[in-house]
Amino acid sequence: MVRFFFFDAFFLVLFGLLISAGCQAEENWSIGGSVGGEIRVFPNSPQHPGQLSGAHGALLLNPELRYRSPDRRHLVRFAPNVRIDSRDADRSLVDITELVWIWAGEHWETATGINKVFWGVTESRHLVDIINQTDAAEDIDGEEKLGQAMFNLTTQRDWGRVSAFLLAGFRERTFPGREGRLRTPLPVDTDQPEYESGAGQNHVDVALRYSHYLGNWDIGAAVFHGTGREARFRINDTGTALIPIYDQITQFGTDLQYTSEAWLWKFEGIVRSGQGDTFAATVAGFEYTLYQLKETPLDLGLLVEYLYDGRTNEAPVTIHDNDVFAGARLALNDVQGSSLLMGVVVDVQDQSTGLFIEAERRIGNSWKLEVESRWFFNVAADNTLQPVEDDDYLTLRIRRYF
Repeated sequence: MVRFFFFDAFFLVLFGLLISAGCQAEENWSIGGSVGGEIRVFPNSPQHPGQLSGAHGALLLNPELRYRSPDRRHLVRFAPNVRIDSRDADRSLVDITELVWIWAGEHWETATGINKVFWGVTESRHLVDIINQTDAAEDIDGEEKLGQAMFNLTTQRDWGRVSAFLLAGFRERTFPGREGRLRTPLPVDTDQPEYESGAGQNHVDVALRYSHYLGNWDIGAAVFHGTGREARFRINDTGTALIPIYDQITQFGTDLQYTSEAWLWKFEGIVRSGQGDTFAATVAGFEYTLYQLKETPLDLGLLVEYLYDGRTNEAPVTIHDNDVFAGARLALNDVQGSSLLMGVVVDVQDQSTGLFIEAERRIGNSWKLEVESRWFFNVAADNTLQPVEDDDYLTLRIRRYF
């Protein structure tokens, strides 16, 4: 009931704003976004029954519509995310990433509607980033997110920034289907989720965050209470699929970054209860940048991080329980905005290894070429990467921006 009231009230306000906006000057409106396509190639034969092999493509649509009022106090933004996969229907997606009305006053700001919020400073894993649900059908790195319905109230003062969130309407995590790669041995049945809360998907979650800058320090602290974004699983009665189970959790998190000339020292940590025993998890490390490498325009960043997660078997599975990450970020600083990021994550205990490469380059004024690749090596039989050890892939993606 709360969820439906939230949406009704929001869309009534948004409708009124758009009607009044229609009378405003055309320069207050802007249309942008991108359209593109990708091809993803899996060179290895699939490990699990029913999985696709070889290559598959996808159509990508990411338009964006913006309206800003003449007094610049109101912003309405609409940004859907459409992915149509040629072979895995469960990877296809139509999501409203943003449909939000933002009002900005002198010291206060509100965001009402569907929005995306990012928290975090580390490279290899974003522990504190809990507002939006993960789009796990896209990849296993946790970077892709779904839109979240919310009311966000923020105040900015000399002593810091405080944001409060009411999150209405839980978003279930997406997973690859039976044909998809990068999945568990049994596919996840997303049609039959189970919830600890009797309100199910309609549970209203809450969050509070404080952030500030103190000299060379960027600090953030947050608390979240509600339906956990990660799912644990049970096997269904026929033994053919996994049923996702979403628990009620409380999570305290902090993120810190210290800047010292070419050094960035980074830390993220959480303490979470509600999924078995209360546990802590951390990511800590640094990024050191070599500017104008050997008197060229190139900037090279070197990254090292350690990842620890103390959860028990009662909590959702993680692939980052005791790992070391090392990577490099290369910026060519050319007019095409060319960049390359690559890294390797190694399990400290059994040396199971995952390698990723991400590169992008603009072509002309409107096109961008992106390359992504992920490879797995030396995966131990009992490592959580074992179900995807044969799912090395290469993705080529091209987008046309407008």
